[in-house]
Amino acid sequence: MGRTQAVAEKVDAAFEKIPGVETRSMITGYSLLDSGFKTNAGAFFVTLTDFKERYASAAIAKKENARAVLTTLHAETEDIQEAVIIPVAPPAIPGIGSTGGVEFWIQDIGTGDSAQLDKITKEYLARASKLPEFTRVTSTFDANTQQLRVNVDRDKAALLNVAIADVYETIQAQFGSITASQFTQYSRVWWVVLQSDAQYRQEPDDLLHLYARSKSGDMVPLSALVSLDWVAGPDMLPHFNGFPASKVTATAATGYSSGQVIAAMETLADDVLPDGYTYAWSGLAFEEKQSGSTSILAFGFGLIIVFLVLAAQYESWTLPGAVMSAVPFGVLGALLMIMMRGLENDVYFQIGLLVLIGLGAKNAVLRVSAAVDFRKQGKSIMEATILAGEQRLRPIIMTSLAFAAGCLPMALAMGAGANARHSIGTGIIGGMIGETTLAMLYVPLLFYLFDRFGEGKNKDSDTPDESEASEEIVDPQAPRDGE
Repeated sequence: MGRTQAVAEKVDAAFEKIPGVETRSMITGYSLLDSGFKTNAGAFFVTLTDFKERYASAAIAKKENARAVLTTLHAETEDIQEAVIIPVAPPAIPGIGSTGGVEFWIQDIGTGDSAQLDKITKEYLARASKLPEFTRVTSTFDANTQQLRVNVDRDKAALLNVAIADVYETIQAQFGSITASQFTQYSRVWWVVLQSDAQYRQEPDDLLHLYARSKSGDMVPLSALVSLDWVAGPDMLPHFNGFPASKVTATAATGYSSGQVIAAMETLADDVLPDGYTYAWSGLAFEEKQSGSTSILAFGFGLIIVFLVLAAQYESWTLPGAVMSAVPFGVLGALLMIMMRGLENDVYFQIGLLVLIGLGAKNAVLRVSAAVDFRKQGKSIMEATILAGEQRLRPIIMTSLAFAAGCLPMALAMGAGANARHSIGTGIIGGMIGETTLAMLYVPLLFYLFDRFGEGKNKDSDTPDESEASEEIVDPQAPRDGE
């Protein structure tokens, strides 16, 4: 604890140099990663200054936003060699967040022991650290923690007429604590708890100064019944799904999504884990695995609904195909813009893709509806396509640029929730650029092809069957035209 306290004070001194930090609380002996009480772990809980102060200007916000505080702390503490300092921002919902990385559990479903689980976990970490998908892969499980083992000589205890339960109760009462009784005073119930004073339970040899009462009433020294030795063992024995397990936390490298990280960890687990061991997910990774292809289904249903609405509007099954052809160009533009900015394909970006279905269809509807009107006026397919493109070019560009400009504040947002707005705004702006450029070229062409295809089908359906055609009787003596 003394060494942990010394390192914590160095970290506390680093906080004094970081702008934007208002208060900080230091707790030694507690591990925030696995909620365990350990003498070699500590945690800080930090309160930032008021949001308005940290975002008074763009220059101040760059230095004092939450991510900047974490980055600065990492830079200030990277020279501390006595400990591993991990700055994290807690998720809004405990246990459901990607701040600490994906949570992966290696489960012992066989007859292995903690030492074997620790060996397999370290082998997994060593292999995972070489993969490009991760920046950090860690585990809080350790089966090599120094421990003091008390060996009770049961035969000697029986010879001296001392109950084994009394030996354990003596050790617990002096070095741990035990509830002896309770009493009532001042309208409250008070508990009487026994425990040796701190100065009498500092060293392992203090255990040998205790006495246990035998069944005959004699006091027997514990030094005659127990022996001490130092061993290695796990400081905690976590279980997951009812099995002994070790928790592995992985942080994705730049340019890799959580889905790629999950796939890489599963592939590595299939290769590394022997028989009797399996894996499971928890936290946000578990929710992502459960949801599966929900976003793909939502996107697909969105396309189907728009298609059916357009089919009812145009009373055709072919013309909606020309309108829907603008959607892929919008998706392509959104993906390119997200990649150029270094953002991820997260749930907020996928919400933006659903918006792009309606926006892309809106621009295509302007062209196709104009072309349909020209066709009703007797224009050919080519003439109607060219006239519709010329007539709708200006309103499409104006509305697209206006909408993209309206989403620009989202793409450049700062403050709380800015990352979500970055994904939505950037994706929509990229999609609108794709639909305004590429779609302007290809949608008229596809309308021409779809309309010709539909016209050909109508002609085929209007052609009478030869068996049902009526025969016309012509008089060979009748005068012909022009005679």
